[in-house]
Amino acid sequence: MSHSSAPERENGAVITDWRPEDPAFWQQRGHRVASRNLWISVPCLLLAFCVWMLFSAVAVNLPKVGFTFTTDQLFMLTALPSLSGALLRVPYAFMVPVFGGRRWTAFSTGIMIVPCVWLGFAVQDTSTPFSVFVIISLLCGFAGANFASSMANISFFFPKAKQGGALGINGGLGNMGVSVMQLIAPLAISVSIFAAFGGGGVEQADGSSLYLQNAAWIWVPFLVVFTLAAWFFMNDLSASKASLSEQLPVLKRGHLWVMALLYLATFGSFIGFSAGFAMLSKTQFPDVQILQFAFFGPFIGALARSLGGMVSDRLGGTRVTLVNFIVMAVFCALLFLTLPADGQGGNFIAFFGVFMVLFLTAGLGSASTFQMISVIFRKLTMDRVKAQGGSEEQAMREAATDTAAALGFISAIGAIGGFFIPKAFGISLDLTGSPAGAMKVFLVFYIACVVITWLVYGRNTKKNK
Repeated sequence: MSHSSAPERENGAVITDWRPEDPAFWQQRGHRVASRNLWISVPCLLLAFCVWMLFSAVAVNLPKVGFTFTTDQLFMLTALPSLSGALLRVPYAFMVPVFGGRRWTAFSTGIMIVPCVWLGFAVQDTSTPFSVFVIISLLCGFAGANFASSMANISFFFPKAKQGGALGINGGLGNMGVSVMQLIAPLAISVSIFAAFGGGGVEQADGSSLYLQNAAWIWVPFLVVFTLAAWFFMNDLSASKASLSEQLPVLKRGHLWVMALLYLATFGSFIGFSAGFAMLSKTQFPDVQILQFAFFGPFIGALARSLGGMVSDRLGGTRVTLVNFIVMAVFCALLFLTLPADGQGGNFIAFFGVFMVLFLTAGLGSASTFQMISVIFRKLTMDRVKAQGGSEEQAMREAATDTAAALGFISAIGAIGGFFIPKAFGISLDLTGSPAGAMKVFLVFYIACVVITWLVYGRNTKKNK
C-alpha cells in the first residue's frame, strides 16, 4: 500500500485514511462510506444465512421426493452445515485484515453458488447417495462462516459508540436470512420456476408437484447480483490490514473464553433451534404442517437481534444479557409442560409459543453479548497499550484489530450450537422417543450462564457499562 501524496479518490476501492472516532471526519465522510458498506454487507450476509440453513427446509422434504433416509440421518443433514460453518468461522474471522473487506465479501458470497447449484441437481436423482448430501451440507457451512468475516469487517467501519447498533443491524438483518429462506423455500418448491434448466416436479399424494430443486436454485441469481455489488461498491480499509500474527494473541485472553460460552448459549441457541425446530415439531406434532410456521421463530430472533444492539448501547450489554438468560432458563423449563407424553397429549400452540420466546431471547442475547465483547476488548486493549507507553492512535488501532478478531473467533464457538442442538434432539429422540433429555441439558446450561454472567460481569456493572 503506497501512501501517495495525491488526494485520495472519494470512492476508491481501498481507503487509506480512516478515522471513525474523529467526529469531523465521521460527519463529513465516514458516516456515508460506512453506511454504504453496511447496506451491501447486509444482503450478502442475509443470503449467506439462507444458504447456511438450506437443509432445515430441504431435509424435511427429502422423504417426499423418494429418499429413504432415517430420522437421525435427516437431523444429521440439518446439523452438519453448522459444524463446518463453526469451524470455518475461525479462519474467516482473520481474513478481512489479510485480504480486505471488499475482496473477501465478494469472494465469500460468490462461492456459495456452488452448493446451491449442486444441491438442486442432487435432490432430483433419488440414487444420490447419503454421502453426497453430507458433502453438500458441509459446503453449505461455508455460508455460515461468512458471519465472522462480515461482523469483523463492519466493526472496522464504525466508531465505538455506534458499533452495537451497526453490528446489531448487520447481524440481525443477516440472521433474517434464516426466516427468509424458511418462508420462501416452501413457496418456491410448490411451483415450476426453473423448468427451462431441466428439473420436473415429483407428484405428491394430494396431486400437487414438489420441485425441491427450487429451494436451492432460487438463491443463485441473487448471489450473482450481490457478489458483483460487493466487488464494485464496497471498500477495503488499509487501516484494518493486519497479519495473522498480530491477531492471534487475542486467544490468550480469559475474557475471550467466558464471552464465547455466553455467546454459545445465545447465538448457538438461535441457530440450533433454527436448524432443528421444523424437524423437532414434525416428530412431536406430526399432524401440524410445520413448514408454514417454521419461519416465525428465526424472524422474531433476528428482529430482536437488530434491536438488541441499540438497547445494549443504551442500557449496557451486561444488564441486558443477565435478564435475558434468566428468561431463557424459565422458558426452557416451561417447554416440558407442552410436549406430548408417549405420543399422547401435548399442546402445539403452547409448544410454539414457548419456542417463540426462546427465539426472541436467543436473538436479543446474541446482540447484547456482542456489545459486551466490543466494550470489554476495547477497554482491555486500550489499557494494555497505554500501560506500555503506546500512543492513543496505536491503542485505537490495536483495539479495533483485537475486537474484530475476538468477535470473529467467539462467533465461531457460538455457531457450534447449530450442530449440537439438532444432534442432541436427534440422539434424545433415538434413545428415549422424546426431546426432553436434550432440553434438560440446555436448561442446566442456561442456569450456568446466569451464574457466570453475574459472577464475572454483573457484580461490577459500573466498570463494564
